[in-house]
Amino acid sequence: MFVGEINHTIDEKGRLTIPARFRPELAQGAVVTKGFDICLTLYPNPTWEALAQEVNALSITDRLARDFRRFVFGSASEVALDRQGRVLIPAYLREYAFLDGEATVVGNNTYIEIWNPERWQAARQGVEDSEKNTEYWARLQI
Repeated sequence: MFVGEINHTIDEKGRLTIPARFRPELAQGAVVTKGFDICLTLYPNPTWEALAQEVNALSITDRLARDFRRFVFGSASEVALDRQGRVLIPAYLREYAFLDGEATVVGNNTYIEIWNPERWQAARQGVEDSEKNTEYWARLQI
C-alpha cells in the first residue's frame, strides 16, 4: 500500500529515488505514465495489468475511448528500480509534469503520483479546502 508524501530530487539523468517503504511493491517492475492533473502516475506491474485490461475493454469504435487509450498507453514507459532504488523518468514525462530537480512522491494506495512540488502544494491546498471531502467521508461505511 502506498500512503504519504515525500520530497525527493531528480538527478541530472532523470532518475528519481523511490522512498524505501514503496520499493517492495515495485520490485516486479512498474509503469509510469501521464496522470490526469499534470502529474505522473507510477503503477506496480500487477496494478498496471488490471488497469490495462479495463482500458482495453473500451470500444475502439468510440472516439473518446480511443483518445483515452492513447493518453494512457501512448505516454507509458516501463521502468525498473536500480540498485539504489531509483527509476528513470523519460524526458517527455518530466517535461509534461514540469519536473526539474525536485519531485513530490505521493502515495495513493494502489499507485504513486509524482508531482512538481509547487503544483502539488496548489493541488493539495485545493483538496484540503474543498467541501466535497465532507461529502465523500459521509458516503463511507466505516
